Amino acid sequence: MTTTVLVSLNSPYGFWQFSNRHAEQLRSAFPSVRFRLAEEHDVPVEIHAADVYFGWAFDTEWLKPPTRLRWTATPSAGVDHWPVATLQAAGIMLTRGYGYHGQPMTEHAIGLLLGFSRGLFESSRLQIRSVWWKDDLAGSFFDLYGQTLTIVGCGCVGIRLAEVAQALGMHVIGVRREPPRSEPGGIEWVPAHRVHEALPRSRAVVNLLPATEKTRGFFDETTFKACGPGAVFINLGRASTVDHDALLGALDRGHLAGAALDVQPHKPPALDDRLRHHPRIVLTPKSAVFSHAYMDQAVAFFRDNFRLFLADQPLNGAVTPSNGGSHDH
Repeated sequence: MTTTVLVSLNSPYGFWQFSNRHAEQLRSAFPSVRFRLAEEHDVPVEIHAADVYFGWAFDTEWLKPPTRLRWTATPSAGVDHWPVATLQAAGIMLTRGYGYHGQPMTEHAIGLLLGFSRGLFESSRLQIRSVWWKDDLAGSFFDLYGQTLTIVGCGCVGIRLAEVAQALGMHVIGVRREPPRSEPGGIEWVPAHRVHEALPRSRAVVNLLPATEKTRGFFDETTFKACGPGAVFINLGRASTVDHDALLGALDRGHLAGAALDVQPHKPPALDDRLRHHPRIVLTPKSAVFSHAYMDQAVAFFRDNFRLFLADQPLNGAVTPSNGGSHDH
């Protein structure tokens, strides 16, 4: 029987859109495989004839018999919106993408760090209401060189960020459940249960934690109090990992100098949401993974995994209920 792959990767943004060019690349690489492209509303019907599904999201209703599905894949790094346990119970493999999110997220994080350290955000606010604001910036800017950056949830994205931060002269502490098997040079590794030992030393903290039951509310009042005075907090992970009332409290007390949130509890946040209006908070609309190379790299990752699938070999990025959405790879 011919293997059929159903692809539904539609987006209003060209860099997240699976194009005919991508389809032709896969058809050329696997001439004996049938690749079908579907709009989201056609997936419930088309999926019953598919062995493999490659898409942004998955609905458990699609598993109603009959199903031939053996593998579902997503380009996303996080899969907290996927029915991981249900797929596993049905004997269907799920894989997530990784390796290509690191560069755009690193650029985003460094941009935010520089925005705070060089006073760029403060300057943007003051230029419309101050005659001259040089004295304000002189009292609030800080150097990145020689300072410590702590990356919580330091997987492949965090390691790429660490490389760039080190190039700026920063010392980097990587926090994760356990150190990687092959340790990149220069990173000081701290296990997650000892994160409070790293935070007081940190001028900046970047959160890359995935959404799991264990990470829910990880950054709470106690955690923010453990941060060094005047630290900057950046969340590029998941909103559920942060107690936002505790974050606002730390900012209001002046314990934290600023915060940048690429993810928020509500999408979009209400127009009167305090997160929008706090003078020390910068919001970005989940744009940290914007990259014009995104889909090209995601399709290349899938292509390499598909070769393993056809050869009945273990797949990269395999997800189970115990590691769902992990950024440790």
